[in-house]
Amino acid sequence: MKRQITAVAAAVALALTGCATDNDEPGGGGEATQAAAAFPVTVGNLTLDKRPEKIVSLSPSATEMLFAIGAGAQVTAADDNSNYPPEAPKSQLSGFQPNAEAIAAKAPDLVVISNDTNKVVDQLTTLKIPVYLAASAVTLDDSYKQINDLGALTGHPAEAADNVRRMKDDIAKLVGDVPQGETKLTYYYELDPTLYSVTSKTFIGALFSLAGLENIADPADADGKKGGYPQLSVEALVKSDPDLIFLADTKCCQQSLETVKARTGWANITAVKNGDVIQLDDDIASRWGPRVVDLVRAITEAVAKARA
Repeated sequence: MKRQITAVAAAVALALTGCATDNDEPGGGGEATQAAAAFPVTVGNLTLDKRPEKIVSLSPSATEMLFAIGAGAQVTAADDNSNYPPEAPKSQLSGFQPNAEAIAAKAPDLVVISNDTNKVVDQLTTLKIPVYLAASAVTLDDSYKQINDLGALTGHPAEAADNVRRMKDDIAKLVGDVPQGETKLTYYYELDPTLYSVTSKTFIGALFSLAGLENIADPADADGKKGGYPQLSVEALVKSDPDLIFLADTKCCQQSLETVKARTGWANITAVKNGDVIQLDDDIASRWGPRVVDLVRAITEAVAKARA
């Protein structure tokens, strides 16, 4: 997924899991012993001989995953965009332009990144720092795999499996409860006020398809040459007259029902007339971690309201 596409493609991030133990060993020795017994662990080409205790996360989605599976205490530094959960150790490190020297200065025993900009993987590998690449998810299965991979790498496989199971169950229930109609509702998903959007072939678009919605942006990238992130024209958008509008630019660009209604020609769009302009949390709408359930919930609730 992508965020903020005015200048660059937009990047498309739960409760903490406790680690309490009933044994009497000082410092949670029983848990540490169990975690140690699970190692060495191999995920793809990465092998860790022992549980990492100084993790640097350079991906907001990965940071959310790590805390959701109970590995938050092992995260010693997170990138400058990792703002959830609030206790995440946000730093000046950049996930968009990762600096190997700055990362190495944190003395990590595991680094999690979402892209290999500047060939940082090779640089960190040369410094003998283990790296797990958690690339932007294309499907929900990608999200589930990353959560399970991180669970294995951090010594929390059971917590990760539980998290994935809850996500699957929650999404299945939300989608299963979506009210049906004789025709599909149409929608427009806004990444920024310059009318960049997503097609059904993207991670976000696939979530809307689960809810049975038709994407008005699909024709704008029918050949796929725009990578699933086309910029729409005002004329085409107004003519398509979507039933629902989802704004993923409420934080970055302060967009709302009021600002949309004030745009030239938009007041007569069905979604605007009916008040079906949904203001999403930019962060939740751009990440593929456990809070993707919240995005699916926002989508299905909007459908239910429009069908009522």
